[in-house]
Amino acid sequence: MSQSIDWALAESVAAKMAGHEPFANSYHRHGMDEDFERFTAEAQGFVEAETGFTSLAGPARARVVDRIDWVRANLASYGRLLRPVLDQLESKMSGPAGSLSGKIAGAELGALLGWMSSRVLGQYDLLVLEEEDPDEQDIVYYVGPNILSLEKRHSFPPAEFRLWVALHEVTHRTQFTGIPWLRPYFLELVGELMGMADPDPTRLFTAAGRLAEGIRTGSNPLADGGVAALFASPEQRVVMDKVGGLMSLLEGHGDVVMDRAAMDRVPSADRFGRVLRARRAEMNVGAKLLQRLIGLEAKLAQYEQGEKFIAEVERVGGTDLLNRAFESPGLLPTLEEIREPATWIARVGREGAAA
Repeated sequence: MSQSIDWALAESVAAKMAGHEPFANSYHRHGMDEDFERFTAEAQGFVEAETGFTSLAGPARARVVDRIDWVRANLASYGRLLRPVLDQLESKMSGPAGSLSGKIAGAELGALLGWMSSRVLGQYDLLVLEEEDPDEQDIVYYVGPNILSLEKRHSFPPAEFRLWVALHEVTHRTQFTGIPWLRPYFLELVGELMGMADPDPTRLFTAAGRLAEGIRTGSNPLADGGVAALFASPEQRVVMDKVGGLMSLLEGHGDVVMDRAAMDRVPSADRFGRVLRARRAEMNVGAKLLQRLIGLEAKLAQYEQGEKFIAEVERVGGTDLLNRAFESPGLLPTLEEIREPATWIARVGREGAAA
């Protein structure tokens, strides 16, 4: 891995930030691996039946991890994803300054992942690289301690809750493995962002201007992606909006499918959703500020915006109209169209009539 980030320090800081969940080493942990292996396989069948997408990558694989294991998996993914940028930075930075910069970056990344590791329930690792070990890729992760914590603190029926979590994560895997163009397109967008990552001092003045404009107008300059969006160039903002539109669609679609698939198997789904929404709202001021700074607040908004977009599209044209969004990159909604579904409906209707 590139030394532009002190990866060992990142893991050490994350381990301290992650904390310890008392249920993690209790008898309640027994059987989780077998449960999620079974529920992940079942979820794939339910999701494919609901969406009509068939995974081209074979059966989904589950892995139950502790918080630090989740951190390590994400550090590995970040290292693969950011490799071109980090190699470029490493060639420009050397000596004590480079070492100090690497430690600062490592500490910041570790603090962020450590905090997130105490809250995330599951995650699909969509980054697949041919040169990497296939056994360590295309995995649906479940963070056991966090799932156990919610089950015990809220008296969730474990079988229902675990299937419910599996449905959401397997939906994301089915999106990326059942729509042939989606994964390459997403990675192409990420690659564009990485290719534009060239530190420019003038961005500081641009960001200051955006902050001042936000204060003047009463808007939140961090609302569309946190600090990263604040410092982004106009070109990067265009790509970030494409990513935002795509992820809003996928997150909203994931929630809708999760609620519809296997409804008879998860009668407590509404309660699960209410508790998790309340859990997000009950965070302290510091945690909410961190969410806003890193752009996680914008990501959480994607769920709600995506669901509203899907509801309006289906109201007008049913699932046939919605499925047009998954036909090609050109038919994906932009972030603006996610917020104003009528504009996407009109555009897709015009393109369909022209065809």
